[in-house]
Amino acid sequence: MRFKGHDMKKLISILSLAALVGLSATQFAFAEDLPEAAAATVEAVADTAEAVAEAVPAAEPAPAEAAPAEAAPAPTANKGDTAWMLVATALVTLMTIPGLALFYGGLVRSKNMLSVLMQVFVIFSLLGVLWVVYGYSLAFTGGGAFIGGFSKAFLAGVTTDSLAATFSKGVYIPEYVFIVFQLTFAAITPALIIGAFAERMKFAAVLAFMVIWFTFAYLPMAHMVWYWDGPDAITTAESLTTVIGNAGFLWAKGALDFAGGTVVHINAGVAALIACIMLGKRIGYGKESMTPHSLTMTMIGASLLWVGWFGFNAGSNLEANGLTALVFLNTMIATGAATISWLAVEWFGKSKPSMLGAASGAVAGLVAITPACGFVGPVGAIVIGLLVSPICYFFVAKVKYMFGYDDALDVFGVHAVGGIFGALATGIFVNPALGGTGVWDYVANGVGAYDMAAQMTAQIWAVGTAVVWTAIVSFIAFKVVDLLIGLRVSDEVEREGLDTTEHGERAYSL
Repeated sequence: MRFKGHDMKKLISILSLAALVGLSATQFAFAEDLPEAAAATVEAVADTAEAVAEAVPAAEPAPAEAAPAEAAPAPTANKGDTAWMLVATALVTLMTIPGLALFYGGLVRSKNMLSVLMQVFVIFSLLGVLWVVYGYSLAFTGGGAFIGGFSKAFLAGVTTDSLAATFSKGVYIPEYVFIVFQLTFAAITPALIIGAFAERMKFAAVLAFMVIWFTFAYLPMAHMVWYWDGPDAITTAESLTTVIGNAGFLWAKGALDFAGGTVVHINAGVAALIACIMLGKRIGYGKESMTPHSLTMTMIGASLLWVGWFGFNAGSNLEANGLTALVFLNTMIATGAATISWLAVEWFGKSKPSMLGAASGAVAGLVAITPACGFVGPVGAIVIGLLVSPICYFFVAKVKYMFGYDDALDVFGVHAVGGIFGALATGIFVNPALGGTGVWDYVANGVGAYDMAAQMTAQIWAVGTAVVWTAIVSFIAFKVVDLLIGLRVSDEVEREGLDTTEHGERAYSL
């Protein structure tokens, strides 16, 4: 399969357009001194009855040694935070299986429904195992600015007593909880990509691509954006410098991504665009009806995504506190605003509001608020929700057809474009003057001064790095898989549907 020159120009044009639109604490106790030793009294021996006994002066007592200081209590995991994080992990799992599977499955034709369910289910299972084998270690251990090391491969050294830092000094959760929470992120992100090449890619090729992409695209991005030594490592300006030197590339740049705008959505969305261009269009695209076979399933899936997203976003605070509540609220209202905004645009443009439009708007709102949810206030969240839908709608309804790529379930138009807009909007609405939380200064233990130019520069670094990194990795990964396995199913298989030809089953037996 060749990647022609005009395809490269097409890719650069689309990515440039997307970027342009998105831009518009220890206590010690000491023992008391020991009592003074009594001196021995010596009686003088008298030669006569008139002799007077002389007292012998007492000896000076040896100074008592101070008792050793008690050791500072070892940090322990907060049980409330731990309980919340386990719930959040279950919610993110719900997002994927069955949420994403049903959302995507309802959007394809009935002959490919089971294939989509199968791809999401197996990808989640496979990458969860790879996360434990090497993924967690590469993403969340030190090693370099772009990737970690293998010191925790197979979770070496992790025990039930191991702790993971949160975002507050002295607050910890069990490391196993952090590991499994991040596992769900690592498993859902690659699964998002399948919406772009739905109905036309070999199952074996899907799995092979996902392993390569997870290893070389997701893990480096997660490390670059989210890896640092934790708040307790920062006490002085000098220690902050040390932490920055050990952190991931984009964290060190100051980029803000609360729950995965770059790591998840831009990362997966740009990979989806590469997939569209390299696989080509579905047979009959633009000529035959390819309407969703079950908007009922899609609505159920979208609703499960919305519910699960509270774990995704609010869980990313790693604690159960007031900020978690703010994140929860922001996730709710941004999504609602985006739903209404999409419907308004659609109603005006097509005369009728659709269930598909409502579901698409909700997902766009969830995507856009993801990087911003812990940094903006409620009003900022509403504004982000209202603005993201028209932008995503434009890419879904206009740009896709202008450039002629077959993004079957609009992964690029919603996830990449919404993620780019959300990442850039985070840099603006984090401003305390606009109701944002500001950026925490761990040296001063307070909110730092807001610098819009510096923050937007950091956000642009994050967006640009995500776009370029995943585009290159995705292109190479697809090329490798195409050479070894082949990407597309045959025309005959595609016409019959992937359910029976790839899996020997049907989603429905009526």
